[in-house]
Amino acid sequence: MQPMPDYSISVGEQLKALTASGSLQVDSAQMDVAKSLDRVLANLKQKRPATKSSALGWMFARKKPAEIVRGLYIHGSVGRGKTMLMDMFFAMAPCKKKRRAHFHEFMADVHNRITAHRLKFKNGETKQADPVLPVAADLYSEAELLCFDEFTVTDIADAMILSRLFSELFSLGCVLVATSNVEPDNLYRDGLNRGLFLPFIDLLKRHVEVVTLDSPTDYRMEKLNSQPVYLIPIDERTDMAMEASWVQALHGRKAQPLEIPMKGRSIHVPLAADRMARFSFADLCDAPLGAADFLAIAKRFDTIFLDRVPTLGPEKRNQTKRFIILIDTLYDHAIRLYVSAAAMPEDLLVERRGTEGFEFDRTASRLFEMRSAEYLAQTPAKRAAE
Repeated sequence: MQPMPDYSISVGEQLKALTASGSLQVDSAQMDVAKSLDRVLANLKQKRPATKSSALGWMFARKKPAEIVRGLYIHGSVGRGKTMLMDMFFAMAPCKKKRRAHFHEFMADVHNRITAHRLKFKNGETKQADPVLPVAADLYSEAELLCFDEFTVTDIADAMILSRLFSELFSLGCVLVATSNVEPDNLYRDGLNRGLFLPFIDLLKRHVEVVTLDSPTDYRMEKLNSQPVYLIPIDERTDMAMEASWVQALHGRKAQPLEIPMKGRSIHVPLAADRMARFSFADLCDAPLGAADFLAIAKRFDTIFLDRVPTLGPEKRNQTKRFIILIDTLYDHAIRLYVSAAAMPEDLLVERRGTEGFEFDRTASRLFEMRSAEYLAQTPAKRAAE
């Protein structure tokens, strides 16, 4: 008997196996991107082990230049298979230390580390005033390969630190592979003080190959099999339907308010029972919450009910940004989401312009996929694996 071929050796081989079995359609655009990912895999396999990986590595980083492996930045429209290819690549990457994260989650971690380092400096526990060098060294000691799914920059605090942070990470030898809906030149477009962000774009393009995944097929829309978890419009009948779904999901359990501790403050949850919670749009998007808050909610609950999502005009720009980050976080953590809204996902944003226009295309796509039978079926398994 002939041994089974090892399809784990390359993304391209695994893609060919899946198309041969009928699990996937043949897609030449995906195969082209797979070849670029396999180039990164081959280079990672040849890369010599890092010699400085401790938290003190920043002190010696410039004495011996790190071996450079050029990463990859994959951009294209939603639903073209970017995340699938990223997952294949990450599973095969030979690095002992690697990290796959949602960008907002990663940046929340970065800001937490910077805050902790500044506190150490204030308390006299370190003489290093600049937190970026040791934070970058710590991050690199934990992950020589960083993979970001749906790379996006909307927050000025993130935008202002990215150039310095990744200058250090790249100098240490960190490899970045990312997917995004926008090409690098459109990152943080129309953002406040964008001129200060532009050096990061130049830095990024020097350290990654930029490729486009321009498949003609939106696979997310093809597999859509809607479930009654997204209800429109906002009216009394929809409110009653949401309440009925909530009561059914409770299975006789009693829901009550609770607080999630969050760095000296708390996130108020109006109704919760075990791993279920219920919020209104105003609770989460009118309030001054950010990525770290939404991440804490996603880690605490498996199922979220979100009532009364309105249409989003220019006067609701801050709420729109929060809603985009909220849906990104819930999707990335496989949260089952019940929504009542004023319109279908693609019609919620009144005007598509600037950064929010680009980002909301992904939000609408994710809201569609979160209604699909495939998404709803895989959420328990994915949560159990976290």
